[in-house]
Amino acid sequence: MADQQKRRGRTNEPPASVQPAEATIDLMELMYRLLGSWKLIIGLVLVFAIGFGVYTTYYVTPLYSASSTIFVVGRKDSVLNMSDIQIGSSLASDYVEVFKFWEVHDEVKSNLNLPYSYGQLRGMLSVTNTADTRMLRITVTSPKPQEAAQIANEYANVASRFIAETMSTEKPNIMSVALVPTNPISPNKTKNIMTGAILGAILGAGIVLLRMVTDDTYKTAEDIRKYTGLVTLAVIPVEEGEASGSGKGKRKARQKQWKR
Repeated sequence: MADQQKRRGRTNEPPASVQPAEATIDLMELMYRLLGSWKLIIGLVLVFAIGFGVYTTYYVTPLYSASSTIFVVGRKDSVLNMSDIQIGSSLASDYVEVFKFWEVHDEVKSNLNLPYSYGQLRGMLSVTNTADTRMLRITVTSPKPQEAAQIANEYANVASRFIAETMSTEKPNIMSVALVPTNPISPNKTKNIMTGAILGAILGAGIVLLRMVTDDTYKTAEDIRKYTGLVTLAVIPVEEGEASGSGKGKRKARQKQWKR
């Protein structure tokens, strides 16, 4: 019997030329699935955006920043030459290191009776020297705006005295005092809400993509031919009756695939 089937060319095995299909993602199908799942994606965008907004508003402590500026002088003479300017610029870089000394932090803490440790004060302080200038910008960040201004001004005063006493040089001049900030520098509520919305959109698209790649059902006759090598002989639509208790007739079409 088997020999007769072989001679007639009728076997139940798929054609030898058919190779297993590689796992690929149909971008067009993905786009249609994303459009079809817009309610899921929009819902996740809104949930994440609102969640990030609420968290930023009620659970994140706002931080305020205040800055004072001191000017490094070379000497008291009214006339300065190029050498004095170069020396002043070099001293500005040296003075940045002064703000790392524990003596400066300790005096500021003692003068203002601050509840912070040495490490915490260093974390709140930032000292920068703008390129090609002799100005030092002292910036303090604190959850209290009044405190940020007070600490910045006190660092300017203490550092100026410390430099003059320990380095036997001219006392730096305070060019600008810190003002009490009115707006926090962080958190950025708008940025956080946008971040939440983007994460929600990415999560929604990821869910749709996961559903697509894990869906191994055959939906068309072309899918059957592509993945199994079998040819569909006929497609017969089957109608279902009205759903019970719905009040309206609903029709659903399913396809029966006849394979050879």
